[in-house]
Amino acid sequence: MDKNFYITTPIYYPSGNPHMGHAYSSIIADIFARFKRLEGYNVLFLTGTDEHGLKIQREAEKYKKDPKIFCDELSKKFKELTKILNLSNDDFIRTTERRHFKSVEAIWNRLVESGDIYLDKYSGWYSVSDEAYYDKDEIEEVSGKKNFKSFRLIS
Repeated sequence: MDKNFYITTPIYYPSGNPHMGHAYSSIIADIFARFKRLEGYNVLFLTGTDEHGLKIQREAEKYKKDPKIFCDELSKKFKELTKILNLSNDDFIRTTERRHFKSVEAIWNRLVESGDIYLDKYSGWYSVSDEAYYDKDEIEEVSGKKNFKSFRLIS
């Protein structure tokens, strides 16, 4: 029986240059991948960039660049980071690549066919930084501005 181990870093947003947090996450994933290989596992270690969303669009506009060109430049730096850190990743993928698009499309179609994705109406407050919607009960107004309610620890 083959033992398989799959690991990925977060797929990083190329909205700015790679920083220590990117290096940290990548090194931690690499450590797991290397140890699993030593234990005899077939390892697939993936990293890459997630090139969509308002954050990317706004950063590209700030630099007066087309979002795809902006991502091309920054994704290259993320890919170079894998070499600088001597990572043992097996693949580097960008969400703008055709192979990624085809995979996501196939998964999406299976979910539609199974009824797990359906058309409906949604409403709420969108947070660009979180890339998430929040319901009314998750919003509070502070000094005339709408904020997401913080989680409070109970001691």
